[in-house]
Amino acid sequence: MNNKNSYVSGNRKRSWSSGNGGDENCIANRRRGLPIYSAKQRFLSEIRRTHTAIVIGETGSGKTTQIPQYLLESDLAGYGVIACTQPRRVAAITIAERVALEQNSELGDEVGYCVRFDDTTSSKTRIKYMTDGMLLRESILDPVLKKYSIIILDEAHERTVHTDVLLGIVKGAQEHRTHSIHPPLKVIVMSATMDVDHFSHYFNQAPVFYIQGRQHPIQLLYASEPQSDYIHAALVAIFQIHQKAPAEEDILVFLTGQEEIESLLKAVKDVAQDCPDDCPGVQVLPLYASLPPSMQMKIFNPAPRGKRKIILSTNIAETSVTIPGIKHVIDTGRVKAKSFKAGSGLDILRVQRISQAQAWQRMGRAGRESSGNCWRLYTEEEYENLKPNTVPEIQRSNLSSVVLHLLSLNIRDVLHFDFLDPPSKENLVDALNQLELLGAMQQRNNNELTSLGKQMSVFPLEPRLSKILISSRQYSCLDEVLAIVSMLSVESILITPNNKREEAHAARKKFLSSEGDHITYLNIHKAYRGVGGNKDWCHDNFINIRSMKQAEEIRKQLRDLCIRENIPRSTCGKDTTSIRKCLTVGLFMNAAELQRDGTYKTLDNNRHTVSIHPSSCLFQCKPAYVLYQELVHTSKCYMRNLCVVDPDWLNDAAPSYFRNRCISR
Repeated sequence: MNNKNSYVSGNRKRSWSSGNGGDENCIANRRRGLPIYSAKQRFLSEIRRTHTAIVIGETGSGKTTQIPQYLLESDLAGYGVIACTQPRRVAAITIAERVALEQNSELGDEVGYCVRFDDTTSSKTRIKYMTDGMLLRESILDPVLKKYSIIILDEAHERTVHTDVLLGIVKGAQEHRTHSIHPPLKVIVMSATMDVDHFSHYFNQAPVFYIQGRQHPIQLLYASEPQSDYIHAALVAIFQIHQKAPAEEDILVFLTGQEEIESLLKAVKDVAQDCPDDCPGVQVLPLYASLPPSMQMKIFNPAPRGKRKIILSTNIAETSVTIPGIKHVIDTGRVKAKSFKAGSGLDILRVQRISQAQAWQRMGRAGRESSGNCWRLYTEEEYENLKPNTVPEIQRSNLSSVVLHLLSLNIRDVLHFDFLDPPSKENLVDALNQLELLGAMQQRNNNELTSLGKQMSVFPLEPRLSKILISSRQYSCLDEVLAIVSMLSVESILITPNNKREEAHAARKKFLSSEGDHITYLNIHKAYRGVGGNKDWCHDNFINIRSMKQAEEIRKQLRDLCIRENIPRSTCGKDTTSIRKCLTVGLFMNAAELQRDGTYKTLDNNRHTVSIHPSSCLFQCKPAYVLYQELVHTSKCYMRNLCVVDPDWLNDAAPSYFRNRCISR
C-alpha cells in the first residue's frame, strides 16, 4: 500500500469555522458542541437574504438535525411547515426521532416524519422529515406546495429519481409563488458532497455555503498495483490490520452485495482460527438491505471484550448509517448498480466502479469519532480515472412512474421538463409508450391522462401494479391482489441464511405454488395472518417478520385508498385463476414464451432470451407462458417473480399489443 495523509477539508465559496465538542450527557450542550453551531447566526443571516441556498456540510457537521431547528427557532418559517426530505425512509424516521428528542417534543407533535405508508405528523407539526417520494406525492394535490414555507432537500448528492424530479417541481413551485398571492418559498439544497457549481447554476446562481465538519484526520492508503481479485485483497487487508491494530479498533469493509458478503464472512472466520494466540478474536457482521432488522442492529453494539468487530457492508453504510467504533475502512472501489435499457424493460444489474464522490463518502466513515485509516484497494491512478460523480439514477431507470407523476401535475411536455440532468429522450418516449399501452394516457390528445390514468396516479405504486389493483374490480379479487401487491412493495420477505439454506427451502415448501411466485406470496400472507403474525412462526419458517409487518401496513393503507376510489372489497376465495388473469392486465408487456430448446423468449419486440431466476418457485419447471415482474441481467438475463398464464389471457388483456406477436395456442 502507498501512504497518503488526507484531512477532510475543502475550498468553497463561503467558509465558516467549526466549534468544539460539548458534553455528550446534555442535549443542549451537545447541540452547542456541533460544528454548525458556531456558524448558526451567520447562516441565518444569509438565509434571510436569499430564497435559495446550496449548503455543503461535511460529515458530522450537524446540518440535517440542526438547520431545521435553527430555522424554526428564528421564526424564519413563519406560519408554514419546514420540510426536510431524505432519500431513505430509515434516515427520515431516525432523524425525526432524534430532533423530537432535542426539541423535548413527542414524535408527531412539533416534529414528525412521513414516509410511504407511515405518517406520524399532525396539524401541530412544524418540522417534517419525509422521503422525497412523499413530497412528490403531495405535489399532485398541491403543485405549489403552499403549506410549506421552507423546503430542505437533503442528501442531494445521492441523486435518486425522486430527488431529481423533486428538484424540478420545487424549483417550479418557488418560481410560481414569487408571482402569486402565496408567500415566497425558501429552498435549501444540502449535501455532504456534490457538484456545487452544477446545483448553483440550476437554481439561478444560488449562493453556496460551506460548513466545516468535525471530521478527524484520516490516513489514506492506496494499493501499490491494480487488484484483479478485490475480495481476496480485502481479506488480506483485514488481517494486515487485525494483526497490528488494537482490538478496540473496528473495521468496515465495503462490498457489492449479499453473495460477496457471505463469501468473505466465511473466509474471515476460517482464517481467524489460524491467527496467533496474541491476536484478538473477531466478531464478523454482515450489513445489507434485505437483512432482518434484528441482525442489522447488531452492528451498533460493541464487540465482546477481547474481540474486534468487522462489518462487511454494501453501500448502505456510505451515508445512511453511522457505526460507532469504526477506525479502519476498506474500500474495494466497487458497487452493484442497476441501469435500465429503454425499449426492452431490461434492468442490467452489474458490479461497476464507484465514483470519486462515493470514494470520499466511504473514506469519511473512518473519521467520525477519532482519527482513522482508509485502505483503498485500487491505485491512486485508478482513483483519478473514476468518474467525479455517480451517474444520476434518473438517467438509468424506468421512467414510467416519473412520467405518470408529471402528467398528473398537468405537465404535458415531459420531454422538455426542467430536469437537473435530463434523461435520454429514448427513455422518456419509452415511458410514454408504456403508459399508453396501460391505458393511462393518450399521446394523440397531447399526452392527456385518461380517467384510468388519473386513478392510477393516486396509488403510490409503479403504474403496472396500480392498474392491477384497479382491475381487481373486474375479477372480484381485491383482497388477494392487495396482499400480493403489498408483499411486492417491501424488501425480501424470505430469509435464507447461508448456513441454513436446505432447512429454509424445506420450511417453505408448504407455501410453494405451481402457478408461480405471486400465488406463493399469497399463500405466505394467508398463513401469516392465520397465526396472527406470530414471531416464532416467522422464525421457524424463515420469514422476515419486519417485512411482513410492513406489508400488512401497506395493505391496510392501499385498502383505504381503494375505498376512497370506490373500488369495492371482494375476494375470489380459492379461485386463483381470477388472480392470475388480473395480474395479466398489468403485466402483459412482461410475458415470455417457452421455446423448443427449453429457453424462454420475451414476447416484446426485442424477443430477448431469458431464464427463470433460481429464487423462483418455478425454477425447475417449464410452463409454456409466464409473466415476470422484472428482468435482471447478472451472469445472464433472468426473470424474477413469475406467474403462469394462459396465452388467451394475454390476447384478452391487450389485443392490439399482441396482434403482430406470434402466440401459440
